[in-house]
Amino acid sequence: MLTAIEPYWPHVLFLLSLVLGAAAAIHAAMTKEEVRSAIGWVGIIILSPIVGAVLYFIAGINRIRRSAISDRRLLLGHARDHFEAYDATSEMIADQFSERFAAMKILGDRVTEHDITTGNSIETHVTGDDAYRAMLKAIGEAQRSILLETYIFDRDRVGRRFVEALTAAARRGVAVRVLIDAVGARYSVPSVLGMLRDGGVTVDVFNGNVIMGLRLPYANLRTHRKILVVDGCVAFTGGVNIREAFSGELFGADCAVDTHFRITGPVVADIFAIAASDWRFTSGEDLHGEPWQIISPTSEPGEPVAIRAVASGPDRSVETNHKMLMGAFSVAGRSIRIASPYFLPDRELITALVTAARRGVEVDVVVPQANNLTLVDRAMTGQFDQLLKNYCRIWRAPGAFNHSKLMAIDGCWAFVGSSNLDPRSLRLNFEVDLEVMDSSFAQELERRIDLAISTATQVTLDGLRNRPFPARLLDRMLWLGSPYL
Repeated sequence: MLTAIEPYWPHVLFLLSLVLGAAAAIHAAMTKEEVRSAIGWVGIIILSPIVGAVLYFIAGINRIRRSAISDRRLLLGHARDHFEAYDATSEMIADQFSERFAAMKILGDRVTEHDITTGNSIETHVTGDDAYRAMLKAIGEAQRSILLETYIFDRDRVGRRFVEALTAAARRGVAVRVLIDAVGARYSVPSVLGMLRDGGVTVDVFNGNVIMGLRLPYANLRTHRKILVVDGCVAFTGGVNIREAFSGELFGADCAVDTHFRITGPVVADIFAIAASDWRFTSGEDLHGEPWQIISPTSEPGEPVAIRAVASGPDRSVETNHKMLMGAFSVAGRSIRIASPYFLPDRELITALVTAARRGVEVDVVVPQANNLTLVDRAMTGQFDQLLKNYCRIWRAPGAFNHSKLMAIDGCWAFVGSSNLDPRSLRLNFEVDLEVMDSSFAQELERRIDLAISTATQVTLDGLRNRPFPARLLDRMLWLGSPYL
């Protein structure tokens, strides 16, 4: 039979390439919202017959389709009406922060799945040690439930402390669920998963077997979220992973720096809903019933602090963080302060920052002097000139690597959490951030960023242009690959 069809192989391959190529190109053109992405994939498909189509079907299609617990009210039961009283109104935001930030509330209402609520509190932990102590204390005092989601959970001295605390909670009857990203779980070999399971903790991995199982379509889709919710009344989130590299007590003076936040109030229900949705997507289990009941706030509606939980990811929440940042840069009237370890914004965000600077807004961006990802740092450097020649300022902060993601605008609006300003966080990762409207909190962040600027070295156009040509060329070549770093 093979001998009979051998003369027709060229025709078969031509028809196969035509069918596969047409199907892939049509799918890319009809589903991609970013024109550069669509053009790039169509080009690969046309220039690499069959191979390009196969690559597109493997890596170019977003297959994450999942239902979400999109509203905290599904989790509240009889407390639903009580929680609704905490929702901020546009009039309330306008009276306290101006019409510009009332517009931000409308934007958030339309692009996120959660309302901005009043009656919250937020406490900042500026070191890993502070964050770990507070989180372990909450786990140790848990009476009903613990839900932990994280990107990295190392099997080191800090990781073992959390394993011991979670195991002790499970043994005293607390419902414990731990979700670790499949890639982040492999930062330690062997991983911490076995220790947790041996201790009676229910644990799972997000998008599991992406390496050994070759689940290539999902290898880039990671949960970068860091969430801990205890007893439905207190939550922790921010940028801190569970690893001793962020502990000065264990790692020493060279430990990395990060920022984490302890939150109480009605927004805890939204943070829980985000993590519970990820758990259901991974394990199929709905976290309902008495152990997972959300506790009604004790604060009064209308009291500070107004906070919104912002979930982003390659599902129904795609580019939500990007949309919020575009809106925030657009309404800024006085200042934009940003601290980010990985600063690789796309053209739209650069345009928004540059436009704000041209309007007279002070735009300051602080990045680490020494970065833990050299390729990303070189790509960042290759892009700096686009901001520097348009009235923005960039600063290199000395000292230990700072992994914090902090933003404050006009001393009253803040955006903190797990999102970096890079393509991975803005389009591929599952992230969680907090939109915080509170002058005290935003000004605290501004003071921290200004303190970093006071000891930082300013990046200048002349300094960039005076670097050797091979170094500048390498930066630009790496910048071209920044969507894949």
